[in-house]
Amino acid sequence: MSTDGPRRAAVLGKPVEHSLSPVLHGAAYAALGLSDWTYDRIEVDADGLPGFVDVLGAEWAGLSVTMPGKRAALTHATEVTPRAAAVGAANTLVPIAGGWRADCTDVDGVTGALRTAAGYTGGGRAVVLGAGGTAAAAVVAFAELKVERVSLLVREPARAAETTEAARRAGLDVEVLRWSDVDLPALTADADVLVSTVPSDAVAADLDTIAGVRCVLDVIYHPWPTPLAQAVAAHGGRIATGLDMLLHQAFGQVEQFTGRPAPREAMRTALRDATGGVLDLPV
Repeated sequence: MSTDGPRRAAVLGKPVEHSLSPVLHGAAYAALGLSDWTYDRIEVDADGLPGFVDVLGAEWAGLSVTMPGKRAALTHATEVTPRAAAVGAANTLVPIAGGWRADCTDVDGVTGALRTAAGYTGGGRAVVLGAGGTAAAAVVAFAELKVERVSLLVREPARAAETTEAARRAGLDVEVLRWSDVDLPALTADADVLVSTVPSDAVAADLDTIAGVRCVLDVIYHPWPTPLAQAVAAHGGRIATGLDMLLHQAFGQVEQFTGRPAPREAMRTALRDATGGVLDLPV
C-alpha cells in the first residue's frame, strides 16, 4: 500500500469517545514519519456501518471497528480473512479493489498479551470464563497457540453457541460447562492458561481458585489493579490484561493500514503515558 500523500483512518463504534485507538495509531504514524496521516473517532452503529464505509474516498487507509459494529463489518466486507471468519466478527477493514477486506486482529491481541505479559508459550489446556465476543477471539487464538483442550465455563450453556461455533470453525474442540455445576478447583488445577472475559464481581467468590492458574488473561484493566490481578500476584502467577490486548491488536492494524512494520516501542510508550503507566505493557 502506498503511504504517499494525506491518508485517513478512524475507529468506528458507538459509543466511541473513550477509545484509546487514536493514541496508538497517532503514535505509530508519527514514529513512521507519516505526518499527513490522521486517525479519528467516528460514532457509527452496526446499522450505519455499511452506508458509512460505502461512500469513503480513496484517501482512506483503513478502519478500526469496535462494538457494536464488528459483525456488520464482517458481513459487509467483500473479502474476509480465515481468522475473522472463524471468530465471526471483524475489528479491521482495509480497502481493496472493489471493496473492503475484513480481518480480526483481536486474535493477535489475545496471543500477544498471553505471550508477552503472561509468559504463555502455547499448548496444554485452557479455560475461558464467559462466552461473549472476546471469548470467541480467545478460542480462535488458542487454536493458533496449539492448545490441546479448552473448557468454556459459563452461567448458561445455551448462550455459548457463538463461541463454540467459533472454536469449531478454528478446528478446536471445546467443552461447555455450567459454572454452578463444575468442580472449579479440579478444573483449574489441570489448566495451563485461563482467560477471564467476565466482570470482576462474577469471579469474586472464586478468586483464589482461578488465580492458581500460572498464566491468566483478565480482559479488564480499569480500575487497576483488578481483584483477579491482585490474587494472581499473591499466588506468584503472571497476568495479562485488556490493555495488553489493545496494544497487541493495534500492531497488526497499523501494519495493514500503512504497509510498514508497527513501531511497537513508540506505541507502547504512548499507551502507557495515556493510561498513567499502570501496566508495563511488554512487547
